[in-house]
Amino acid sequence: MPPFTFVRLQYRSGNWDTDPRMPTNLLHSLIEYTTVKVTEQEKVVSLESAELFNYPFSYLSGHKLVQFNKKERSNFEMYVRNGGFVFVDDCNHDVDGLFARSFEEEMRQIFGQNALKKIPNNHKLYKSFFTFEDGPPTTSFELNGWGDDLVHDYLKAIEINGRIAVLYSNKDYGCEWDYDFRNKRWLAEDNTKFGVNIIMYALTS
Repeated sequence: MPPFTFVRLQYRSGNWDTDPRMPTNLLHSLIEYTTVKVTEQEKVVSLESAELFNYPFSYLSGHKLVQFNKKERSNFEMYVRNGGFVFVDDCNHDVDGLFARSFEEEMRQIFGQNALKKIPNNHKLYKSFFTFEDGPPTTSFELNGWGDDLVHDYLKAIEINGRIAVLYSNKDYGCEWDYDFRNKRWLAEDNTKFGVNIIMYALTS
């Protein structure tokens, strides 16, 4: 089995290159907690490129407009329908922000009106490696009252054949985990553990 590669999706609209230190931080956590072999640098792959289909996991983020072109839309759909997993994180942590509105509209166009559904907080995602009894952990951005001033107590997903294919967060995990992994020792609890769950779920479901 080839090493796990953290793939970031590059798309033409908006800003895809947010939270630059986050992938290295999560890769360090995979090395620390699991036996998964990893490629130690993230890989940026254009959503228009067929190279995407070589990787089982990808990450898409931003806080501006998401408006896929025809090729991006086609590749996104083919990727998730053929077993790929996309973790999508809204950097605005805002259910009515520009990223959220435009990304959710893209999902409606591709997968239908009600494709994105809340997932229950006892979903196996929350037990795929570490256990999160209360569902998705909160982020400091939510707790500080930024964005929409809400703590989102659920995540949404598009499920295909009984597995999550698109995991969607308004919680801004990307920015929460966007720090040098060597600073983890200052944290009372390692907040990247849920990122390990996301990747392990993607690799085993």
